[in-house]
Amino acid sequence: MILENIKRILILRCGALGETIFALPVLEALRQQYGENIKIDWIGTPAASALFKLDPRINQIFHLKHRRLPIILSREKKNIIKHSKKEPYDVLINLESGHIFYPLVEKIVATHKYGMPYNQIRGMPNPHVIDSLKTMYESFIDTDIKGKSYPILYGTESSLVQQKFNLPTHYIVINASTSHHRKFTHRAWPVEHWKQLLKLLAPTYHLVIIGGKGEEKFFDSLLPYPQSVINLVGKSNLPELITIIRNAEAIITADTGPSHIASAVNTRTFALFGPSNPKGTGPYPTPFNAIHIISKNLECSPCNATERIKACKDNQCMKQILPSDVYEAIKPFVTQKN
Repeated sequence: MILENIKRILILRCGALGETIFALPVLEALRQQYGENIKIDWIGTPAASALFKLDPRINQIFHLKHRRLPIILSREKKNIIKHSKKEPYDVLINLESGHIFYPLVEKIVATHKYGMPYNQIRGMPNPHVIDSLKTMYESFIDTDIKGKSYPILYGTESSLVQQKFNLPTHYIVINASTSHHRKFTHRAWPVEHWKQLLKLLAPTYHLVIIGGKGEEKFFDSLLPYPQSVINLVGKSNLPELITIIRNAEAIITADTGPSHIASAVNTRTFALFGPSNPKGTGPYPTPFNAIHIISKNLECSPCNATERIKACKDNQCMKQILPSDVYEAIKPFVTQKN
């Protein structure tokens, strides 16, 4: 049922970078269905909400840093509820499934409410998270519009990024981090593999290494870099990173947030997968991008969210992906140095 007189919409998606990108198709779907003049507000974590810094589709962002705090102890939740009472929403879409968000969703003032606990995610055979989330708002979006809505990101103007970082015309982005360095991470590719891959690639291709602030200790383990490598670890903000990835010929990436940025900005993506199921949580394939999943497809994979991963102390699914495998996979698609 298509709704009438829709002008103000509030979306709740309070996850990490990749989880937020998974929710982005809702923005295009709403604007196509209800017009570009609708005002869309967003509730999200401070870190992931930086994705929207230059996004003209978002009217206002409400940060929710402490998601588990009850309303009575949360100034952030109180402010959201207060704002909704002052300026009620026509539609609230809750794209979170956790019970911790139910009290907030119930208190927010909106004419129509969708998502948990009001309607369940529709069951689908082996769905990608994006397609599952789309079932939360499919009842008031045309099927054709929903099907053609994909993640879109807005980054810093290319000329400003070029002025700041002086990047070559053709380059490959290397994203070695999984953002979890304090404990063993099954998704991680061995450090020695990354070092060997850099040595294989550097003589022939321009390489740009990315990483977030606070990850320097992990990247120190990859040193010394080959001389031609451009090190941007901790040097760019999120809108700049979006553009750095967009302007790249390709990205070689661990199973983590930048892989989803790459698929959203249509940069050719080579993603290393072992314990996770790329069909469910990998970079989202669209008619406009090119996703290459590099995996050994071992009998025990994928094992994420199963008892097998709890018992696994040796992630052979990642270790058996060799640097030479990655090198051979990208060769047909990228430009060599002059």
